[in-house]
Amino acid sequence: MSARMQIISLAVLGGVLFVAAATVQAADQPDVKPEAQTAERYAALEQSLSGVALVGHFTDSNKPAKELTSERYELESVRHLGDGQWLIQTRIRYGDHDVKLPLTLPIYWAGDTPVITVDKLAIPGMGTFTARVMIFADHYAGFWSGADHGGHLFGVIEKSPSAASE
Repeated sequence: MSARMQIISLAVLGGVLFVAAATVQAADQPDVKPEAQTAERYAALEQSLSGVALVGHFTDSNKPAKELTSERYELESVRHLGDGQWLIQTRIRYGDHDVKLPLTLPIYWAGDTPVITVDKLAIPGMGTFTARVMIFADHYAGFWSGADHGGHLFGVIEKSPSAASE
């Protein structure tokens, strides 16, 4: 067999193997519509972030780099409103601040990972903030900024005792 015929044969064999592999892979994946996947993803996020506390720490660019401040964000409920907007019933506690309020915020998705987005949101008695907070497994991490400072935030997501028993 000539070198040319060997190359053509290998190309045809490669094409057959590629089509066969794609067919097997497609057969292994369930026939789920993107809308159903989105609805399942939203329901899972609502369930995983309702009745929880985000417990961790944040840094502040106005303080020494190694200094961490404790924070706690209690999420009573999280509900998708439509058009990328989510209603988060929350209680924010850090330092001398302790405020309970509803927040309507966009949550964007980086693949399967939700990112809570805050853009120049005025919180009474606290100031105006911008933040990006990624949620993954039972952890959160992100960046925040205020009027003249900013920093990182990170921690774990804990189910409240009453929500865990349900």
